[in-house]
This record gives sequence, C-alpha cells and structure tokens, in this order.
Amino acid sequence: MIWTLPNGLTLGRILAAPVVCLLLLQGEPWADRWAFVVFALAAVTDFLDGWLARLLQQTSDLGRMLDPIADKVMVLLVLAVLFAEPGNQSWGFAVPALLIMMREVLVSGLREFLGDVKLAVTRLAKWKTTAQLLALGLWLASDPLLFIEAKSAPLDQHWIGFGDLLEGLAYLMIWIAAGLTVLTGLDYFRKGITHIQRRES
Repeated sequence: MIWTLPNGLTLGRILAAPVVCLLLLQGEPWADRWAFVVFALAAVTDFLDGWLARLLQQTSDLGRMLDPIADKVMVLLVLAVLFAEPGNQSWGFAVPALLIMMREVLVSGLREFLGDVKLAVTRLAKWKTTAQLLALGLWLASDPLLFIEAKSAPLDQHWIGFGDLLEGLAYLMIWIAAGLTVLTGLDYFRKGITHIQRRES
C-alpha cells in the first residue's frame, strides 16, 4: 500500500514545488506562465490524492504523513521565492507571508516535540491550506496577465485589466490565508500545551 496512485500524486506535488520555484527564478513571462500551470496542477492533487485514497481504499500511513508535508513544501518554497522578488517586500504581502511561514515552522516543531501525540487535522486547518494554495495561485496567475496587459495598454492611459483584479484578489486571499493560518496555529499550540502539562504532571 505504499506505491499507490494517491501516494504518487502526493509525491508529485512535492517534486513540483522546486520546479515552480526554478521557473519563477527565471524572471521571464513565459516561465511565470509555466510556473502557474505547474502550480495549478499540483494544487489540484491536494484534493485528488485524499479523494482517490478513500475511493480506491488505498489510505496509508505514508500518505497521511506525506500529504501535510507536501502542502508545506509547496507553500513555503513558493512564498520564499515570491518574497524575494522585487516589489513583494510591501507590508501587504510581507506581513501575511511571514506569518504563514512562521506558523508552519512553529507547528512542525511542536509536532516533532510531541512525538507520539497526534494532533488531529481540523476542518479549519484544511480550509487554511486551501486558502493558501488559492492565494498563491492567484498571485502566480496575475503576474503574466499584468505583463501582457502592460504591453497592450494604451501608452497615454492607465486602465484596470483582469491582471489588476487578480492581483487585488490575491492580496485579499493571502490575508485571509494568514488569518486562518494564525488561528489554526494557536489552536494547535493550545492543544499541544495541554498535552505537555499532562505529561509533566
């Protein structure tokens, strides 16, 4: 039950993360478009792997371990590359990006410290992951559109195109994702501290 289709999709999502980052680092419009395509396909597997595992009755401990790791690898690597791009150090992007990265590292450290104690993934945490992937997908989709629209826009006139709307929606979604990320992080730490107190007493 290790080499199954659901687990293969999860592994594919992990491998797709550095591919997206390498494409973004090219700094070319064609590479940005392909980065969005690869990211979108990988994000779809976040739903498909769990759904197929239940449908095909191929759930496994490996899949349960790899699924959250794959999400964190994709989100953290892409956030780090986007944060390094010129123009993304504004408060509107930097603050939610840093909150998301800090939470993911802290919760991973908490899980490692607790060892055998299992912190169940809540429904809100699943929505958190969905919001993160959606926010990053919107961000990756807006850059190529902004480039295309800048080339085609009248030189003597500023106009709002679809790329601008996507960028605005991406800012909104990344703040929503950051809010959900902080809320779920606080919930995990509340449960984790309870387990630590019981262990010490």
